[in-house]
Amino acid sequence: MSPWETQSFTLAFIAFILSLAFYAVYYWVKKENLARLAYYLLVLGALALSVNILARSITSGRWPFANTYEFLLLLLWGAGIAALYAVKRYHLPDLGVYLSPVLVALMAYAFYLRRAAAPLVPALQSYWLQLHVATAIVAYGAFTLAFALAVMYLRRPNPNLERLTYYTIAFGFAFQTLLLITGAVWAEEVWGAWWSWDPKETWALITWVVYALYLHGFTRGYWRGRKAAWVAVIGFLVMLFTLFGVNYLLGGLHSEYR
Repeated sequence: MSPWETQSFTLAFIAFILSLAFYAVYYWVKKENLARLAYYLLVLGALALSVNILARSITSGRWPFANTYEFLLLLLWGAGIAALYAVKRYHLPDLGVYLSPVLVALMAYAFYLRRAAAPLVPALQSYWLQLHVATAIVAYGAFTLAFALAVMYLRRPNPNLERLTYYTIAFGFAFQTLLLITGAVWAEEVWGAWWSWDPKETWALITWVVYALYLHGFTRGYWRGRKAAWVAVIGFLVMLFTLFGVNYLLGGLHSEYR
């Protein structure tokens, strides 16, 4: 790894940890200055991740999308940017209290997986894969934000939070649908079949079904309030298993890209 890549990753990790610490203190003492400081640390972390992604792209001569580590960098960046926007746009200083632990946990896992960039294998040299990864970043970033909003709602029920969670999931669901479509096109290009019930494909579909049930139940009024929030939490846990658990526990065609 280049010095820029190593140092920017370290800076982002430290910024996220400090942000979590200040948000934790803010949760107990409710001093707005602490929330602002924690927010600016999130900004610093997102900027450092931007430098990291750019440095890795320059070093490798490609966008970082070839393995789980690189996907995590993009997911962290996307979720962080979405959170910063939501805090400012909807005046939710408490949102970071519930999202920052997720960011730190994902960053710790990225640290564990950290590796130097390598040339792309032929199967990854596809325009459709780039679209597939891009849609995954948007979808999973939205679901991560929705998880934090849902947990926040469970702690402090609020109709505005409920609606924001719904709209965030609806936005992510559209891209989850595109993820399945672009993944099928890429699979046909690489493996000669649109759908093979590979574990990663299957669990991506299960994730889609869970969020489809959430949207259907919410719009039809089958579940609202805490029930809907718990479905959003379950959807996020299913998403995490799709992202990380499948590769290590179920294997399949995607396991070689860990």
